[in-house]
Amino acid sequence: MPPPVVRIEEIHKIYDSGEIPVHAVRGVSIDIHRGEFVALMGASGSGKSTLMNLLGCLDRPTRGRYLLDGVDVSHLDKNELADIRNQKLGFVFQGFNLLSRTTALENVELPTLYGSRRLTNKQKRERAMHCLNIVGLANRADHMPNQLSGGQQQRVAIARGLVNEPQVLLADEPTGNLDSRTSIEVMGVFQKLNEEGITIVMVTHELDIAHYCKRNLILRDGVLVRDEELKERSIAEKELTKLKDAEAAAKLISAS
Repeated sequence: MPPPVVRIEEIHKIYDSGEIPVHAVRGVSIDIHRGEFVALMGASGSGKSTLMNLLGCLDRPTRGRYLLDGVDVSHLDKNELADIRNQKLGFVFQGFNLLSRTTALENVELPTLYGSRRLTNKQKRERAMHCLNIVGLANRADHMPNQLSGGQQQRVAIARGLVNEPQVLLADEPTGNLDSRTSIEVMGVFQKLNEEGITIVMVTHELDIAHYCKRNLILRDGVLVRDEELKERSIAEKELTKLKDAEAAAKLISAS
């Protein structure tokens, strides 16, 4: 078996900002292999957001080791972590974080401006358009965020996370601001990307959303208490069909 794209070994994160140190993550060890689709779950205060920040190279562990695509990133400085984030990681946020006065295409293109690869403007534009096409929004490339629905904005954010061809796509509560139907549609996008081989790690507190993933990691009080493969996971396409059938039945009942 090839080495994991993410390996964390006995990771600890302790915050000393107050009188009493806060031990947010306690000796967590995880391997995530290429092509996995993992949900990181837990109640508020469980340590899942702290662990996500560590996986995203937004923070450094107090103790332990983190290997990302074979590179030990545990003790890199801020500039080195920024380079790793840009080269190897893609991010999708709950609040979309799109620039309001910038088109969908330009929002997607933005990470390429800071990348180490020397791309021409044409290559950047072509790559951004390709990513919009992947998420089904090529026909909205010239739209501003306020001209897009919440689900469309999140698709733009996913395309932006893909544009630098990351080793891992990290999604932090990506359906948190969306209604039920749009949440299923967005999870369908993630499932499609995963089927194409993209490794995805997603933080969620919603059990029904976690069921769209292939593997659930559950934290409690900074400790990994469960690591389970989902044998019968939800498939977005099927769930949308069920939803449409239920809506059609409800219309027939109300019309009769």
